[in-house]
Amino acid sequence: MNHQEALTTYIAAFVAELSAAGIEDVVISPGSRSTPIAMVMAEHPDLNLFVHVDERSAAYFALGIAKAKKKPVAVLCTSGTAAANYYPAIIEAGISRIPLIVLTADRPHELRDVGAPQAIDQIHLYGHNVKWFVEMSLPDSREEMIRYSRTVCARAAATAMKYPSGPVHLNFPLREPLIPALDDGLFKLQERTEGFVDIMQGVLTLPDEAIQAMALALTSAKRGIIVAGPLEENGFASSVLKLAELLKFPVLADPLSQLRSCQQDSGLIIDAYDTILRSEEAKAALEPDLIIRFGAMPVSKATTIFIKENPNARQIVIDGGGGWRDPLISASDMVYCDETYLCNALVKHLSPSKSTEYVDIWRDINLHTKEQIKGVRDLTELSEGKLFHLLADMLPKGAALFVGNSMPIRDLDTFFLKNDKEIRVLANRGANGIDGVVSAAMGVATVHQPMYLVLGDLTFFHDLNGLIAAKLFELNITILLVNNNGGGIFSFLPQAEQPKHFEKLFGTPLDLDFSHAVKMYGGTFISVKDWDQYQQAFNETKGQQGLHVIEISTARNRNLTEHRDLWKSVSREIRNLLDDAKNDG
Repeated sequence: MNHQEALTTYIAAFVAELSAAGIEDVVISPGSRSTPIAMVMAEHPDLNLFVHVDERSAAYFALGIAKAKKKPVAVLCTSGTAAANYYPAIIEAGISRIPLIVLTADRPHELRDVGAPQAIDQIHLYGHNVKWFVEMSLPDSREEMIRYSRTVCARAAATAMKYPSGPVHLNFPLREPLIPALDDGLFKLQERTEGFVDIMQGVLTLPDEAIQAMALALTSAKRGIIVAGPLEENGFASSVLKLAELLKFPVLADPLSQLRSCQQDSGLIIDAYDTILRSEEAKAALEPDLIIRFGAMPVSKATTIFIKENPNARQIVIDGGGGWRDPLISASDMVYCDETYLCNALVKHLSPSKSTEYVDIWRDINLHTKEQIKGVRDLTELSEGKLFHLLADMLPKGAALFVGNSMPIRDLDTFFLKNDKEIRVLANRGANGIDGVVSAAMGVATVHQPMYLVLGDLTFFHDLNGLIAAKLFELNITILLVNNNGGGIFSFLPQAEQPKHFEKLFGTPLDLDFSHAVKMYGGTFISVKDWDQYQQAFNETKGQQGLHVIEISTARNRNLTEHRDLWKSVSREIRNLLDDAKNDG
């Protein structure tokens, strides 16, 4: 068998197994060395191909699809720096536990480290940021090598999905000529046509005696709370709320926990905790004796400080992925068990608690705080807080909402309160970077509709190339661009107290007219001047096809003042509420 036949047979077997392993979507960035893999993938009838010329954007686009589907997505590029441009998205996927199958073409071994063009060291290129790396063999059509190709493919897909999910990297050295022999029998497999190897996987569980011991610990607590951080697991929302109802524990629901917008309403969801826990009086009144935490660390810094300031409370961290999510070094118990399984198992060993004194304090403070937060509706000038507070009312039921990092995700945490619209909230909260946000949201848009993205001007600028996906793949997305002309979050940090170099080093105003970029990518752009115009522009995008960008210009200094005024007002109200409770007692 000649080189072309061996190349074709080997790669076709890999691609056929990729589909058999459940991979539906492939994101390809054009390049020469990856030619045979790309051409064979294009021939497969069951693969959805997205061709994206910018590798950094392409990888985040793939990440968005995988995040939305909770399934592995393959991403393919040529050799050299193309593979290096995948790195930021791979880091995000690793920390966020998003399954990606990264396929990089490479020069064959004889062309490495000899000055050949477009040749870099791609062996373990992504280091420990991937779960598994394989330097694939050179294409070979021998029976055992076809089995090898299929086995590695199946194992890669299973490894990417094995909890905690994450990226895997397969590096393909390929010799020229690179053109495969495409024919009708390309994917005809000689054996095990439904897949070469079935890989069965389960979830982490605990023995019944451990469940009983934990149930006893939870029922012994007088002032227990549940912190639900970023977590997307089928059935978790309803299971954790059943657990909370039996225990009478308040649930501090991070916006990425998917509890803020669920149909269930047990009255135990606390959604204004980020503002509440900025009050020293509130923190003293709400001091817990037990904290049980699910998911990644919450967005709210006030909450993480609250957790850290209560080292005497028993702190139980639940992680079905077997990680070590304890940056505060405060955990007393690290429990490796599937989150939904554990909640359901605990419920079987619990009787309804009759003690509501502690949770009632949380409820009262939460209710009063929410009334103060609602005051942002009265603001007449364009405001970031009001924008996020209105979102719960304005977004259609069942919409997907992707939120940028820095201030947008924090404002969402503060102002996007409990609703029953089943809005799926997503963000890149692994490495918390501003890169790739547009591209990731575009990936989500291939799965979820209607789709909305809220982000700041620096984040938007950082990933303008991501807008091309809307044009190429005819995606429908509305982007709410919060333009405060710079890095708004730095106004809240200690750097702001050093004004000499603050604006140059941290404020970083861009003074850009984004309408030109949006027009270049075939989208519509409107910069609103007031709330009436914003409401009209928002409503006009509903049900519309294509890319729509609504710019809301705000002032960084005014945003800082509005937040601080809110925190002061809430602290004052909480103080009065607690004083009244003492007097009544």
